[in-house]
Amino acid sequence: MARITVPEAEALLDVEIPCLDKGFVRLVDYLGGDQRIVQAARVSYGAGTKTVREDKGLIHYLLRNEHTSPFEQVVLTFHAKMPIFVARQWVRHRTARLNEISGRYSIMRDEFYVPAAETLRVQSANNKQARGDESLDPEAAAQIRAEMADDQATIYAHYTQMLDQGLAREIARNNLPLSLYTEWYWQIDLHNLFRFLALRMDSHAQYEIRVYAEALAQCARAVCPLAYEAFEEHLLGSVRFSRAELMALQKMLDGGSEHGLSGRALAIFQEKLDKMRAAVPADQGEEFVTPSAG
Repeated sequence: MARITVPEAEALLDVEIPCLDKGFVRLVDYLGGDQRIVQAARVSYGAGTKTVREDKGLIHYLLRNEHTSPFEQVVLTFHAKMPIFVARQWVRHRTARLNEISGRYSIMRDEFYVPAAETLRVQSANNKQARGDESLDPEAAAQIRAEMADDQATIYAHYTQMLDQGLAREIARNNLPLSLYTEWYWQIDLHNLFRFLALRMDSHAQYEIRVYAEALAQCARAVCPLAYEAFEEHLLGSVRFSRAELMALQKMLDGGSEHGLSGRALAIFQEKLDKMRAAVPADQGEEFVTPSAG
Protein backbone atom coordinates (compact mmCIF):
# COMPACT_ATOMS: atom_id res chain seq x y z
CA MET A 1 0.00 0.00 0.00
CA ALA A 2 1.37 3.41 -0.96
CA ARG A 3 2.18 5.95 1.75
CA ILE A 4 -0.74 8.25 2.47
CA THR A 5 0.03 11.87 1.59
CA VAL A 6 -2.08 14.96 2.20
CA PRO A 7 -1.39 17.98 -0.07
CA GLU A 8 -2.00 20.53 2.70
CA ALA A 9 0.40 18.69 5.01
CA GLU A 10 3.02 18.28 2.28
CA ALA A 11 2.95 22.05 1.73
CA LEU A 12 3.50 22.62 5.45
CA LEU A 13 6.48 20.26 5.87
CA ASP A 14 9.58 22.04 7.26
CA VAL A 15 7.81 25.42 7.32
CA GLU A 16 8.60 27.34 10.51
CA ILE A 17 5.50 28.61 12.28
CA PRO A 18 6.78 31.49 14.47
CA CYS A 19 5.97 31.31 18.19
CA LEU A 20 6.66 34.04 20.75
CA ASP A 21 9.72 36.20 20.05
CA LYS A 22 12.29 33.58 18.96
CA GLY A 23 10.52 30.22 18.93
CA PHE A 24 8.87 28.09 16.27
CA VAL A 25 7.09 24.84 15.46
CA ARG A 26 7.89 22.83 12.31
CA LEU A 27 6.06 19.78 11.04
CA VAL A 28 8.95 17.47 10.15
CA ASP A 29 7.05 14.36 9.09
CA TYR A 30 3.70 12.62 9.40
CA LEU A 31 2.35 9.09 9.03
CA GLY A 32 -1.22 8.64 7.86
CA GLY A 33 -4.19 10.97 7.63
CA ASP A 34 -7.98 10.82 7.70
CA GLN A 35 -7.82 7.88 5.31
CA ARG A 36 -5.66 5.88 7.73
CA ILE A 37 -8.13 6.50 10.56
CA VAL A 38 -11.08 5.09 8.62
CA GLN A 39 -9.00 2.19 7.26
CA ALA A 40 -8.02 1.21 10.80
CA ALA A 41 -11.60 1.52 12.04
CA ARG A 42 -13.08 -0.55 9.22
CA VAL A 43 -10.48 -3.33 9.22
CA SER A 44 -12.47 -5.21 11.86
CA TYR A 45 -15.19 -5.95 9.33
CA GLY A 46 -13.15 -5.82 6.13
CA ALA A 47 -14.64 -2.69 4.56
CA GLY A 48 -12.47 -0.24 2.69
CA THR A 49 -12.56 3.51 2.29
CA LYS A 50 -16.03 4.89 1.48
CA THR A 51 -17.10 8.32 0.27
CA VAL A 52 -15.76 11.46 1.97
CA ARG A 53 -19.18 11.98 3.54
CA GLU A 54 -19.19 8.47 4.98
CA ASP A 55 -15.61 8.85 6.18
CA LYS A 56 -16.51 12.12 7.89
CA GLY A 57 -19.47 10.52 9.62
CA LEU A 58 -17.35 7.61 10.83
CA ILE A 59 -14.60 9.89 12.17
CA HIS A 60 -17.14 11.97 14.07
CA TYR A 61 -18.70 8.80 15.47
CA LEU A 62 -15.32 7.46 16.60
CA LEU A 63 -14.27 10.65 18.34
CA ARG A 64 -17.70 11.35 19.85
CA ASN A 65 -17.81 7.86 21.37
CA GLU A 66 -14.15 7.84 22.44
CA HIS A 67 -13.01 5.03 20.16
CA THR A 68 -9.43 6.22 20.34
CA SER A 69 -7.25 3.52 18.77
CA PRO A 70 -7.88 4.48 15.11
CA PHE A 71 -6.57 7.99 15.86
CA GLU A 72 -3.40 6.46 17.30
CA GLN A 73 -2.61 5.18 13.79
CA VAL A 74 -1.70 8.74 12.72
CA VAL A 75 1.67 10.02 13.93
CA LEU A 76 3.15 13.53 13.63
CA THR A 77 6.77 14.55 14.23
CA PHE A 78 7.63 18.15 15.14
CA HIS A 79 10.77 20.21 15.59
CA ALA A 80 10.02 22.90 18.14
CA LYS A 81 11.95 25.68 19.87
CA MET A 82 10.54 27.09 23.09
CA PRO A 83 11.57 28.64 26.44
CA ILE A 84 12.49 26.04 29.04
CA PHE A 85 9.52 26.89 31.25
CA VAL A 86 7.20 26.13 28.32
CA ALA A 87 9.05 22.86 27.69
CA ARG A 88 8.54 21.82 31.30
CA GLN A 89 4.77 22.32 31.00
CA TRP A 90 4.79 20.61 27.60
CA VAL A 91 6.61 17.50 28.83
CA ARG A 92 3.88 16.80 31.37
CA HIS A 93 2.14 15.13 28.43
CA ARG A 94 4.11 11.90 28.62
CA THR A 95 2.53 9.80 25.86
CA ALA A 96 4.99 11.01 23.25
CA ARG A 97 8.62 10.57 22.23
CA LEU A 98 11.19 13.37 22.32
CA ASN A 99 14.85 14.21 21.92
CA GLU A 100 15.93 17.54 23.42
CA ILE A 101 19.12 19.51 22.92
CA SER A 102 21.53 18.84 25.79
CA GLY A 103 23.55 21.46 27.62
CA ARG A 104 26.02 18.67 28.52
CA TYR A 105 27.02 18.19 24.88
CA SER A 106 26.28 21.58 23.34
CA ILE A 107 26.96 25.21 24.22
CA MET A 108 23.57 26.77 24.69
CA ARG A 109 22.76 29.73 22.45
CA ASP A 110 22.33 33.28 23.65
CA GLU A 111 18.55 33.17 23.11
CA PHE A 112 16.11 34.10 25.84
CA TYR A 113 12.40 34.84 25.93
CA VAL A 114 11.36 38.38 26.82
CA PRO A 115 7.56 38.67 27.10
CA ALA A 116 5.80 41.28 24.99
CA ALA A 117 4.63 44.29 26.99
CA GLU A 118 0.95 43.50 26.49
CA THR A 119 1.38 40.06 28.10
CA LEU A 120 2.80 41.48 31.34
CA ARG A 121 -0.14 41.40 33.72
CA VAL A 122 -0.77 41.34 37.44
CA GLN A 123 -1.30 38.15 39.44
CA SER A 124 -4.86 36.85 39.24
CA ALA A 125 -6.91 37.52 42.36
CA ASN A 126 -8.78 34.20 42.15
CA ASN A 127 -6.28 31.89 40.45
CA LYS A 128 -3.02 31.21 42.27
CA GLN A 129 -1.26 29.90 39.17
CA ALA A 130 -2.19 32.46 36.53
CA ARG A 131 -1.97 36.08 35.48
CA GLY A 132 -5.04 38.27 35.66
CA ASP A 133 -6.74 40.48 33.07
CA GLU A 134 -5.16 43.77 34.21
CA SER A 135 -2.06 44.81 32.27
CA LEU A 136 0.80 46.75 33.79
CA ASP A 137 1.11 50.38 32.78
CA PRO A 138 3.44 50.94 29.79
CA GLU A 139 6.24 52.50 31.81
CA ALA A 140 6.36 49.63 34.32
CA ALA A 141 6.15 47.06 31.53
CA ALA A 142 9.06 48.66 29.66
CA GLN A 143 11.17 48.72 32.82
CA ILE A 144 10.48 45.04 33.58
CA ARG A 145 11.30 43.96 30.03
CA ALA A 146 14.58 45.89 30.16
CA GLU A 147 15.49 44.33 33.52
CA MET A 148 14.74 40.85 32.19
CA ALA A 149 16.95 41.40 29.15
CA ASP A 150 19.77 42.85 31.28
CA ASP A 151 19.64 39.91 33.72
CA GLN A 152 19.69 37.42 30.86
CA ALA A 153 22.69 39.12 29.24
CA THR A 154 24.60 39.12 32.54
CA ILE A 155 23.89 35.45 33.25
CA TYR A 156 24.88 34.40 29.73
CA ALA A 157 28.10 36.39 29.96
CA HIS A 158 28.97 34.55 33.18
CA TYR A 159 28.11 31.24 31.48
CA THR A 160 30.52 31.88 28.60
CA GLN A 161 33.21 33.04 31.03
CA MET A 162 32.93 29.75 32.91
CA LEU A 163 33.28 27.83 29.66
CA ASP A 164 36.32 29.91 28.70
CA GLN A 165 37.89 28.99 32.04
CA GLY A 166 37.50 25.33 31.16
CA LEU A 167 34.53 24.49 33.37
CA ALA A 168 32.54 21.47 32.14
CA ARG A 169 29.43 22.38 30.13
CA GLU A 170 27.20 20.25 32.37
CA ILE A 171 28.16 22.43 35.35
CA ALA A 172 28.34 25.82 33.61
CA ARG A 173 24.72 25.50 32.49
CA ASN A 174 23.60 25.37 36.13
CA ASN A 175 22.58 29.05 36.43
CA LEU A 176 20.90 29.44 33.04
CA PRO A 177 17.31 30.61 33.60
CA LEU A 178 13.92 29.21 32.57
CA SER A 179 13.66 31.89 29.90
CA LEU A 180 16.48 30.22 27.90
CA TYR A 181 15.30 28.68 24.63
CA THR A 182 15.63 24.94 24.14
CA GLU A 183 14.79 22.73 21.14
CA TRP A 184 13.52 19.22 20.61
CA TYR A 185 12.04 16.75 18.19
CA TRP A 186 8.65 15.61 19.47
CA GLN A 187 6.65 12.73 18.02
CA ILE A 188 3.07 11.96 19.05
CA ASP A 189 0.03 10.12 17.74
CA LEU A 190 -3.10 12.06 16.83
CA HIS A 191 -5.21 10.82 19.75
CA ASN A 192 -2.70 12.05 22.33
CA LEU A 193 -2.08 15.24 20.36
CA PHE A 194 -5.80 16.00 20.60
CA ARG A 195 -5.59 15.47 24.38
CA PHE A 196 -2.66 17.89 24.50
CA LEU A 197 -4.51 20.49 22.43
CA ALA A 198 -7.72 20.22 24.44
CA LEU A 199 -5.79 21.18 27.57
CA ARG A 200 -3.24 23.62 26.18
CA MET A 201 -5.59 25.56 23.89
CA ASP A 202 -7.98 26.10 26.77
CA SER A 203 -8.33 29.66 28.04
CA HIS A 204 -6.99 28.57 31.44
CA ALA A 205 -3.66 27.43 29.97
CA GLN A 206 -0.69 29.79 30.19
CA TYR A 207 -0.52 32.17 27.24
CA GLU A 208 2.93 31.07 26.11
CA ILE A 209 2.08 27.39 25.75
CA ARG A 210 -1.23 28.27 24.08
CA VAL A 211 0.79 29.92 21.31
CA TYR A 212 2.59 26.63 20.67
CA ALA A 213 -0.61 24.60 20.93
CA GLU A 214 -2.20 26.75 18.23
CA ALA A 215 0.80 26.13 15.96
CA LEU A 216 0.57 22.37 16.56
CA ALA A 217 -3.16 22.57 15.85
CA GLN A 218 -2.44 24.19 12.47
CA CYS A 219 -0.32 21.15 11.58
CA ALA A 220 -2.89 18.64 12.85
CA ARG A 221 -5.59 20.36 10.79
CA ALA A 222 -3.42 20.08 7.67
CA VAL A 223 -2.71 16.37 8.20
CA CYS A 224 -6.23 15.30 9.21
CA PRO A 225 -8.82 17.96 8.35
CA LEU A 226 -11.85 15.70 8.99
CA ALA A 227 -10.48 14.45 12.30
CA TYR A 228 -9.58 17.97 13.38
CA GLU A 229 -13.10 19.15 12.56
CA ALA A 230 -14.45 16.35 14.75
CA PHE A 231 -12.02 17.33 17.52
CA GLU A 232 -13.28 20.92 17.44
CA GLU A 233 -16.88 19.75 17.47
CA HIS A 234 -16.76 17.10 20.18
CA LEU A 235 -13.80 18.05 22.37
CA LEU A 236 -12.43 21.55 21.97
CA GLY A 237 -15.79 23.26 21.57
CA SER A 238 -17.78 21.03 23.92
CA VAL A 239 -18.60 21.28 27.62
CA ARG A 240 -18.63 18.41 30.11
CA PHE A 241 -21.02 18.68 33.05
CA SER A 242 -20.75 16.88 36.37
CA ARG A 243 -23.79 15.13 37.83
CA ALA A 244 -24.44 18.06 40.19
CA GLU A 245 -24.14 20.50 37.28
CA LEU A 246 -26.57 18.47 35.17
CA MET A 247 -29.06 18.53 38.03
CA ALA A 248 -28.63 22.31 38.35
CA LEU A 249 -29.04 22.74 34.60
CA GLN A 250 -32.23 20.69 34.62
CA LYS A 251 -33.65 22.83 37.43
CA MET A 252 -32.81 25.99 35.44
CA LEU A 253 -34.43 24.63 32.28
CA ASP A 254 -37.52 23.77 34.32
CA GLY A 255 -37.73 27.40 35.42
CA GLY A 256 -36.59 26.90 38.98
CA SER A 257 -34.66 29.57 40.88
CA GLU A 258 -32.75 27.18 43.17
CA HIS A 259 -29.93 25.24 41.54
CA GLY A 260 -28.07 24.00 44.63
CA LEU A 261 -24.60 25.26 43.69
CA SER A 262 -22.48 27.82 45.54
CA GLY A 263 -18.93 29.06 45.92
CA ARG A 264 -16.30 27.57 43.63
CA ALA A 265 -18.73 24.98 42.25
CA LEU A 266 -21.05 27.77 41.10
CA ALA A 267 -18.16 29.71 39.53
CA ILE A 268 -17.05 26.66 37.53
CA PHE A 269 -20.65 26.04 36.41
CA GLN A 270 -20.93 29.67 35.31
CA GLU A 271 -17.73 29.36 33.24
CA LYS A 272 -19.20 26.37 31.43
CA LEU A 273 -22.43 28.24 30.70
CA ASP A 274 -20.38 31.18 29.40
CA LYS A 275 -18.56 28.78 27.06
CA MET A 276 -21.91 27.51 25.83
CA ARG A 277 -23.10 31.06 25.15
CA ALA A 278 -19.92 31.82 23.21
CA ALA A 279 -20.52 28.78 20.99
CA VAL A 280 -24.17 29.56 20.24
CA PRO A 281 -25.23 32.37 17.85
CA ALA A 282 -26.72 35.35 19.68
CA ASP A 283 -30.18 34.82 18.20
CA GLN A 284 -30.23 31.20 19.41
CA GLY A 285 -28.87 31.66 22.91
CA GLU A 286 -31.78 33.34 24.64
CA GLU A 287 -32.77 30.16 26.47
CA PHE A 288 -29.52 30.16 28.48
CA VAL A 289 -30.02 31.97 31.75
CA THR A 290 -27.48 33.09 34.31
CA PRO A 291 -27.62 31.18 37.60
CA SER A 292 -27.93 33.30 40.72
CA ALA A 293 -25.62 32.92 43.66
CA GLY A 294 -28.51 32.04 45.92
